Amino acid sequence: MLCHADPVTTTWRHLPAPAREIAETATDAVTAARARDAEAYAPAVERLAAADRAGLVLGGVVRLLLEEGHPDGLDGDDVRQVLEQCVRSAAPWWPDVDPHVLLVLLAGALGVYDPGDDENPPDPAAIARHAPLLVADLLAVTGRPFAEYLTAAFDEVARTELHD
Repeated sequence: MLCHADPVTTTWRHLPAPAREIAETATDAVTAARARDAEAYAPAVERLAAADRAGLVLGGVVRLLLEEGHPDGLDGDDVRQVLEQCVRSAAPWWPDVDPHVLLVLLAGALGVYDPGDDENPPDPAAIARHAPLLVADLLAVTGRPFAEYLTAAFDEVARTELHD
């Protein structure tokens, strides 16, 4: 369940340093993506790519956004629409957008991606450079603050780790 965090006052001081780095850099990257600011986006996603487990957390955010935006589930047409919308939205200001990486992100968030089946799986840095694009695009549909989804994704990762 998502909390109702205020995006302006949300701080991540309560998180351990590695998680705080993910939260801060992901917030910077998603903010830059929403503003279509390539100058701010590039350094933010490079910092995000260096943060261990950022892809896991952002994958959780993508899954939560997809679940909220498609409460009855997604079919192939829905996935294609999400992918096409994200590429169309990002390409004018971020020409390095790679539809294959976005598709891997979507499939991973839906739990249907097996890297062993992919001849050329994207590396974690590519995932980190693309996840904020997808998150920003999906946030436009929900209209809710990124901090809510990020907090819920961190909670989910913590619960999973606790039970493993």
